[in-house]
Amino acid sequence: MAKVITGFHSIEEKVRAIIKSQNSNGVTISYSKPGPRVKKILAAAKEANIKVQEVDNKTLDSMVADLDEALQDHRGIVMTLSGESKQTANIVNFDDWIKTAPKKASVLVLDKVTDPHNVGAIIRSCDQFGASLVVLPEHNSANDIEGNEVIGRTSAGASAWVPVAIVNNLVRAVEELKEAGFWIYGADAGGQTLGTIDFPEKTCIIMGSEGSGISQLLEKKCDSIVSIPTCGKIDSLNVSVAAGVLLYELYRRQN
Repeated sequence: MAKVITGFHSIEEKVRAIIKSQNSNGVTISYSKPGPRVKKILAAAKEANIKVQEVDNKTLDSMVADLDEALQDHRGIVMTLSGESKQTANIVNFDDWIKTAPKKASVLVLDKVTDPHNVGAIIRSCDQFGASLVVLPEHNSANDIEGNEVIGRTSAGASAWVPVAIVNNLVRAVEELKEAGFWIYGADAGGQTLGTIDFPEKTCIIMGSEGSGISQLLEKKCDSIVSIPTCGKIDSLNVSVAAGVLLYELYRRQN
């Protein structure tokens, strides 16, 4: 079954990724409204040798009928991918990545973050603040980076670029990061205040779910717990907002 992508940002970023990979096999863009934004996408699609076809709105409606309601607003353009083209180049093997990790790197580990809107927003921040890798568990996680269009749209297309590794054991992955020289920081209330931490060149930050936080096994692997000082009436930030704050501060310190 073909993968269906909607949303200007998601389609544009996928086209850019295809230009970079030079593999447009199985990719088709269907459009009905050649407005300025669509024309820009079609011009890039031509450069990428992507098949383009003009159809009516009824055809586009049928193509997105099985998507979540929020993703059915195609705005006159839809991308479909089938076969090998569905494989995203930024989905990496964790063991291979860690063998060649750069001297200065930032890794974000997401523990039981199950809302695809949060995962998408976090990946968007990872792109903006130069995170080297996002690590997601196989289970209890919104980890369908290739097939979940909520993640693609919420990330504004960044899910086509930010390196992501999906592992079957987060604890073991964190142990491997420590063995490779990374310092591990868990994000949680009551920890060391963010402004007092001197982040090393190899830093890993673990974000837990809003409900249960970081698991005890992962917390035991942390070198330190870091917290964001706030002054609001409620007791915590949304996990995607907290991740954005931490990633910005890490980016600012390392650059």
